This record gives sequence, structure tokens and C-alpha cells, in this order.
Amino acid sequence: MSLVIPDVLEESCTTRQALERLASKWRVLVIYALLTGPQRHAELRRRVAGITQKVLTQTLREMEQDGLVERRVLKEDPPQHVEYALTPLGKTLQEPLAAICAWATDHGRP
Repeated sequence: MSLVIPDVLEESCTTRQALERLASKWRVLVIYALLTGPQRHAELRRRVAGITQKVLTQTLREMEQDGLVERRVLKEDPPQHVEYALTPLGKTLQEPLAAICAWATDHGRP
């Protein structure tokens, strides 16, 4: 079986499109945070150091549109309680991200 290397330099390449979606450091960090299970917005904001409320909200909305995160309303009445969780598609990123972590550990600078 030969390895197929996509032409990621082409705009129409699905691999390029996936890389562009995941290239944001916030997306990757939110995925890491959600790998432990569903969390509310405030909890995510505490766990993902440096992210602002506005950027977290925008990131979660975009990830929901991409099918990586699902938003669950736990309490409809104000104040509304909402939690976020990885979808089955979002969970498939655990292995590739673990490989990146292993690479970074093996080849990172001291």
C-alpha cells in the first residue's frame, strides 16, 4: 500500500481545508480541554489560559458549525446553563493530537 500525499497547496484540497480549520491554537486547546468530557463555558475559559470570553464563544460557535463540538442546553430559564462536548467527529482528533504531543515531547527544545 503506497502513501498518498495530498496536494495541500491547492485551495480545493480537503486536507488543506482541515488544516486551516484546525490551525487556530484556540481550537486545538479547546479540543484538549473537552477530551476530559463536557464542560460549561466558564470552566473552559478557566482551563484554556489566555483565551478571552469573546474568542472562546466565537471558537465554540465555529467548532459547532464544523461538527466538532455540540452545545447542550441544560437549563432553559434565565440564567441559561449550557455545556459543550466533543462530537464523535471531534473525538476522532484525539489520536492525531496525541501523536503531535508525542512528537513535541521527543523533539522539543529543552
